[in-house]
Amino acid sequence: MIVACQLMMVLDASVLVTAMPEIGRTLHLSTAALTWVQNAYILAFGGFLLLGARAGDILGRRRTFSAGIALFSLASMLAGLAPSASLLLAARALQGLAAALATPSALALLSVSFSEARERSKAIAVYSAVSGAGGSVGLLIGGMLTDLISWRAGMFLNVPIGLALLLMVPRYMKETEKKTGRLDVMGALTSVIGMTALAFGFVQAASVGWGAFEAWGSLALGGVALAAFVLIEARAKEPITPLRLFANRTRSGAYLGRLLLLCGNYPIFFFIPQFLQNVLHFDSLEAGLAIMPFTAVQFGMMYVMPSLVARFGNAKVLIAGLVIAIAGTSWLSLLSADSSFFPDLFFPLIVMGGGAGMIFQPFTTLGLSGVEAKDAGAASGLVNVAHQTGASLGLAVLIAVFEAANRQSTPSGTSFAHAISVAIMGSAVFLTASLVAVLILLLPKGRARRAGAVETRNAS
Repeated sequence: MIVACQLMMVLDASVLVTAMPEIGRTLHLSTAALTWVQNAYILAFGGFLLLGARAGDILGRRRTFSAGIALFSLASMLAGLAPSASLLLAARALQGLAAALATPSALALLSVSFSEARERSKAIAVYSAVSGAGGSVGLLIGGMLTDLISWRAGMFLNVPIGLALLLMVPRYMKETEKKTGRLDVMGALTSVIGMTALAFGFVQAASVGWGAFEAWGSLALGGVALAAFVLIEARAKEPITPLRLFANRTRSGAYLGRLLLLCGNYPIFFFIPQFLQNVLHFDSLEAGLAIMPFTAVQFGMMYVMPSLVARFGNAKVLIAGLVIAIAGTSWLSLLSADSSFFPDLFFPLIVMGGGAGMIFQPFTTLGLSGVEAKDAGAASGLVNVAHQTGASLGLAVLIAVFEAANRQSTPSGTSFAHAISVAIMGSAVFLTASLVAVLILLLPKGRARRAGAVETRNAS
């Protein structure tokens, strides 16, 4: 049931991606504006996750989980019925708020339900596989529904799933012990305002240029709001983000590495369907099917991850996965208007899938390592915050890169493909930054210094 909830949330973040060209035509949205169909959801999701985690601690995780699922089902119906872009974006933001209530409670309930180390490792492996590969499955489902019915069907799909979960919760889930306390609403609001302003600033820079007030003013507002968030959390008696969670080097490395990973990984699955449909002239279903090499390999890695982690440890498996993912993404960035799906996209997607399948479980495990019971909700919320924040910021930054490259290219049929190639190279840069963060923060200090010395000697 917990995995089913997570799958529904992750699917919702991706099910519209292969339908983006159709949504743009129907609602008259540009490529840059289309990012808000995704960012309205993931910014609200990531921004309110910490508040949702705290609500689970205070109100009871089963109750918060049920409330989130009910609101999510309602918002999904409203999104499917939305007659305009503004109403669709409002419904997507409401979905994000609902997901923020349900998701951290689900992960915390998973930790409580599997107390034995080996069983918890298996459960986290399944949960991580769903989190990582569920987005790719959403691309396939979204493409199929768009071609056969409508892009709106992807939203309606969540309603019966949500109703089924609501019926199952009282029977299979036990309520957790409630704690006294207050909700840190100001902390949640400043974090949401800060992240939304940053994303808006980058998207506006893509649309109207960096010199426009809308761009740099929004970025400045985002920085101020996030600084206020840190100050509020440092002084709050019951913060939604206990800053003591960052005192642990391993957890901090896992949060930062995951954020940077999603900055690079998530936008790829915005741009590749655009390339497949606008350059290779695939329909929505074909674009979804084209992602299956990535999905199949990533899901397949779920079965070997427990043995890999048991033999080599989370940090080594994570580093290997990041190196493989960087190689596959760099290979994919070589695509052009003359590329074909096979072999130019097929083989890089397989390599990327193998790398991604090795990454999410270690990041999740390390992000929850050494957490005291009283901080379980906040820690699980931070795992998801890093995931969603990275996705939204990465998409906002790389759409700005895409638009800049598209403007600088000579007007021709190759400019769109070139711009996507440049954006995907930006993804590889983010993945490399994630690897650097892991090497610095997750390796023992002595080993990290030796690795740095080796790199310096090799460079010279």
